[in-house]
Amino acid sequence: MNPNASQLWRHPRWALAMLLACLGTLGPFSIDTYLPAFSGIAESLGATPAQMQQTLSAYLFGFALMNLFHGALSDSVGRRPVVLIGLALFTLASLGCALSQTIAQLVFFRALQGMTAGAGVVVSKAIIRDMCPPAEAQRLMSQVTIFFGIAPAIAPMLGGLLFVHLGWHSIFWLLVGVGLVLLCINARFLPETLHRSQRQSFAPGPLLRAYAELLRNPRFGLLVLASGVPFNGMFLYVLASPVWLGSHLGLAPTQFFWFFVPVVVGIMSGAYVSGRLAGRMRPGRQIRYGFSIMLATSLLNVSLNLLLEPHPAWALPPVALFAFGWSMMVPVVTLMVLDLAPERRGMASSLQACVGSAANGLVAGVLVPLVMHSAVGLALSSLGLMAVGLVAWVWVRRLPD
Repeated sequence: MNPNASQLWRHPRWALAMLLACLGTLGPFSIDTYLPAFSGIAESLGATPAQMQQTLSAYLFGFALMNLFHGALSDSVGRRPVVLIGLALFTLASLGCALSQTIAQLVFFRALQGMTAGAGVVVSKAIIRDMCPPAEAQRLMSQVTIFFGIAPAIAPMLGGLLFVHLGWHSIFWLLVGVGLVLLCINARFLPETLHRSQRQSFAPGPLLRAYAELLRNPRFGLLVLASGVPFNGMFLYVLASPVWLGSHLGLAPTQFFWFFVPVVVGIMSGAYVSGRLAGRMRPGRQIRYGFSIMLATSLLNVSLNLLLEPHPAWALPPVALFAFGWSMMVPVVTLMVLDLAPERRGMASSLQACVGSAANGLVAGVLVPLVMHSAVGLALSSLGLMAVGLVAWVWVRRLPD
């Protein structure tokens, strides 16, 4: 923690939470805005469904690759430069997407978008731990998650409206504008939270040894699986939303908010509960409650899909409840991961984000194309992804302290 933390932010704490949430939500926002335009982009560029799926997987794999370096760079040169340069490059990549005329160009610039969007996601977590002791960090992380949930609710509605009225290119022009606004706001208000005495070398040798040491820690790997893989039990439906919502549930692109709004309410509610429980409930019990909600919801979702024909009235609520359980436990697990490397929290955040993003990329590029045409397949896959995280958490609890 920065010894001068109390002097770095003179504004209300909720304003810091909102600023960091904007950085953290840039990645999901860049995905959710263009999902309603999937079919229109494919028709405009003459792309197949598999090629369109590559625009997702390229983004996610680019996100995962550069996440290995964003945090380590911020441990070396500071948090602020990494965030500002990342936002500038993201804006340029979004401009490339807006000007793309072929599917190959779009895939290329989407990969660049992913490589740059992760800077804010990774560094914002390290900033929280730079600024706050554990209980306060959990409360701030929960506030960030609450604000984080607003953008995914707005994104598909904006994307759907822009696509219908102005065409798909306008979606990426919106992202250009978002990048510019965030760049200006962070250049004005974001403080440097990494104390000079806490900066680490970015030399390859020490950095690789630090990565290897963290990767050899079984607690780290299991906690990353416990937080990152269950997220895909929900994210699976986001990635498959053009087919799931459009074909299975019969919703138009402008009606996608019927899915995204309840999910975001679930995320925000779970994060609010997590913040209220900070310092009042043991972290392990809070995580256990989150997994219990996800397990019960996943089993209900599978049962409903086996027994009933797909319908929005019963198909949408289970995903929102799953989101509530996930966001209730994930702030606690994230802080546990960061505290495993107190001298290199940026690097720990990088590795956590990299593993989670790689899982997202595999789900987007491999699993979703296999199961998106079956509502039962989606439900079973969601249950399986949640089970991976649950097993990892049970395993963590059995490790010696």
